[in-house]
Amino acid sequence: MNENINRTALFNGSCFALITTAFTFAIRAGILPQLGQEFNLSAEQLGFINSMWFLGFPISMIIGGLVYHSFGAANIMRVAFVAHTLGILLTIYSGGYAGLLISTLFIGFGNGCTEAACNPMIADMYSDNHIKMNKMLNRFHMWFPGGILLGALISKFMTDFGGVLQQWQTQMWILMIPTIIYAILFYGKTFPRPKVEGATSLAQNFKAMGTPTFIFLFCCMALTAISEFGPQQWVSIVMSHSGADSMLILALTTGLMAVGRFFAGPVVRVLGQTGVLLGGAIFATLGIYLFSVVTGPMAYFAAVVFALGVCYFWPVMVGSAAQRVPLSGALGMSVIGGVGMFSTAIFQPIIGSWIDGAREKNASAGLTDSALELATGQDALAKMVSFPAILIVLFIIFFFWQKSLKGKAASITAATQPPIH
Repeated sequence: MNENINRTALFNGSCFALITTAFTFAIRAGILPQLGQEFNLSAEQLGFINSMWFLGFPISMIIGGLVYHSFGAANIMRVAFVAHTLGILLTIYSGGYAGLLISTLFIGFGNGCTEAACNPMIADMYSDNHIKMNKMLNRFHMWFPGGILLGALISKFMTDFGGVLQQWQTQMWILMIPTIIYAILFYGKTFPRPKVEGATSLAQNFKAMGTPTFIFLFCCMALTAISEFGPQQWVSIVMSHSGADSMLILALTTGLMAVGRFFAGPVVRVLGQTGVLLGGAIFATLGIYLFSVVTGPMAYFAAVVFALGVCYFWPVMVGSAAQRVPLSGALGMSVIGGVGMFSTAIFQPIIGSWIDGAREKNASAGLTDSALELATGQDALAKMVSFPAILIVLFIIFFFWQKSLKGKAASITAATQPPIH
């Protein structure tokens, strides 16, 4: 029974597990130049190392979704702890390129286990109250941008301080702190069982995932993920000559996203999931467009608009799968998150080709140095606008589609009620 569940401990453990995920994203990014220099790695090799993070993530998410109800959330988090610990230690004691590939794959695998276990666990704990479920999922996911901000600041401080703190091995040891904390918080706790009848059946899960609503969410998740991660992943390149500090733009964006997700409850209550998604697509489109045309301090304003746009995408999409297609179960939530990560990986070389093409075009037009890089970044951002712009159309359709389904459900309920005399 879920009445004996220690929700606070389980939720806090989930948050520290996601902080671990965020730290692996931020701190590993911060030490990447040191790794390249120490092991004499090319940019292409560093890129393959980074790709292991994105590869391990969706693989373990899908596997975790498949075995969630048979293997259990507690066991999945034990696997996450082992994978995180192995990944961190193998990185620290890595002897070169092959070792870094393997260690990063382990870390990515641990990150995916975290999402596979914690998303459905939180949904199950609050499945009796959809408003509370959406609020808690958003508060859980606030720790990804919040953790990136915190991890980036820690890495920057340690690098600037110099000495032993500057060494990449020391910075990697920092990742063990949230890892040990989430293991302690989860230790000995009873995990919740799903309240939705049929959600534990893989046959029911796959059947539900074949419904129009789930397929629609699946397609939209591919675009919401790249709308969020595309500009952030390339910010140091596309914004480096805009007259604003690209890392401050990233910090401002992730910081605002964390705050927004913390206060997501009232926003979702007023606008509903469909309204939040539609509003997010509009703001994300405007934010990326502003990135492509403004320079100097106005770039920080663009970051604010962009953050408001992408803030709720990931948690609300996961929450939509849990609420609107409940029989898809843990597997459905894992598939939704997995397609987001796969999309991010697939679109990275596409965005890179856009940047290469824009640089070649602008160079042939006679631009050089900062003017060339600024024009290249703005051209690439102008193409990235297409991702959330498509979402505006899709979420308008989704808004009226779900509204009509709700109206039909209300009519059916009213028709089945006995007349009052």
